[in-house]
Amino acid sequence: MVLAVIPARFASTRLPGKPLVDVGGETLVQRVYGAVRRAGVADEVVVATDDQRIFDHVMEFGGRAVMTSPDHLSGTDRVAEAARQFPEATIVINVQGDEPFLTADQLAAVIDPFADPKVSVATLATPIRDEHALLSPNVVKVVRGDDGQALYFSRHAIPYLRDVPIGRWIDAGKHFQHIGLYAFRAALLQELTALPPAPLEREESLEQLRWLAGGYRIHVALTDTPSLGIDTPADLEEAIRRLQG
Repeated sequence: MVLAVIPARFASTRLPGKPLVDVGGETLVQRVYGAVRRAGVADEVVVATDDQRIFDHVMEFGGRAVMTSPDHLSGTDRVAEAARQFPEATIVINVQGDEPFLTADQLAAVIDPFADPKVSVATLATPIRDEHALLSPNVVKVVRGDDGQALYFSRHAIPYLRDVPIGRWIDAGKHFQHIGLYAFRAALLQELTALPPAPLEREESLEQLRWLAGGYRIHVALTDTPSLGIDTPADLEEAIRRLQG
């Protein structure tokens, strides 16, 4: 069974109440839930929240929700708690609750690698085609090996192309943006959330570095579909423009 979990919390520093903001006539969490349902990749879709308002809203539009602890430090921890309520799940997808434009192709791309029994964690990346994104610390980059396994994630522009002027890095096509969509084998997800924080994780503020530091491998699948996460009021305006256009 493939379980998709959408972690959703009300408290957001840059966009308070984010799951319940209106995005072109539907709330953000409703749009994400609908996108995952329509993709047909997951056997079950559930919103994991610690807020009664979000829980009630999901139930009102006909979705499924579970209440989780308010003490989780990350979405992955919240997803892991929710997944324990579905012991029949073999693969768990962590769907970011601020990605209303997720496509079926993206969700399939993060699931397909599990045909290989050696894959236990998978995520997505897409080519960076914009210099602002390349240089922004808010856009996470990933470098992967020839076997598709992640070598490192960073907020810095990696790899550093020593023999290419920075202004030409985009033309080189060597940089990839990490899309925060993950899939896990269910048992491994519980292992990962039991790991202690790692120094590199704290320094970059990137949770996946804890997993790499712990010796776990992360398969990075590629997609040509760019991501549009909603973190700020400006992102919300861009999402609405996309829906209207």
